[in-house]
Amino acid sequence: MRLVIADDHGVVRGGLRLLLDRQPDMEVVGEAADGAEAVAEVLAHRPDICILDVQMPKLTGLQATREILAQAPDTDVLILSMHDDERYLFEALRAGAGGYVLKAQADNDLVDAVRAVSSGEPFLTSAAQRSLVREWMADETAGPEEPLTPREQEVLKLIAEAHTNKEIGEILHLSEKTVESHRGNLLRKLGMRDRVQLVRYAIRRGLIEA
Repeated sequence: MRLVIADDHGVVRGGLRLLLDRQPDMEVVGEAADGAEAVAEVLAHRPDICILDVQMPKLTGLQATREILAQAPDTDVLILSMHDDERYLFEALRAGAGGYVLKAQADNDLVDAVRAVSSGEPFLTSAAQRSLVREWMADETAGPEEPLTPREQEVLKLIAEAHTNKEIGEILHLSEKTVESHRGNLLRKLGMRDRVQLVRYAIRRGLIEA
């Protein structure tokens, strides 16, 4: 199995690489420090699986998941998260991830998760969560509602990280005019007046860290 790993902490990436490269049937072919770089690495290497940290600069792991599955549908995605939170789990599944592993349990679970996802089986860190997933897969209306579209979430995250409209357009391959339109839609949809309020909302939603 050929793998790409993405985490904004170099020490974490190094540890993941050591763990996975020790397996006789696994090879790490690329690394990324943010979500946009992860998408680029996947498109460059076309791995079997991409392992994504849920919180990263530019694009979150969930946003990168959507981009990867849209542009490289043969690559499976596994989310690695420090959050034992139903909301993150649902959002990972909605984005199309095949598995969700807690960082605290990565030493024990990550290799098994990679093998499960490679075999087409969803991997979650407990039997209760697996039951939850079966329910959710049977009824896609289950789970918490998200008021923003995936693209609006991507734009919101980049606005909150203080990127200019030009920079956002370059990262998401959009025109500046389209970015400005998204910015206006975000303010109207969320009933907010300025970037400061958007930043606070992005922090509450877990799109960026405080």
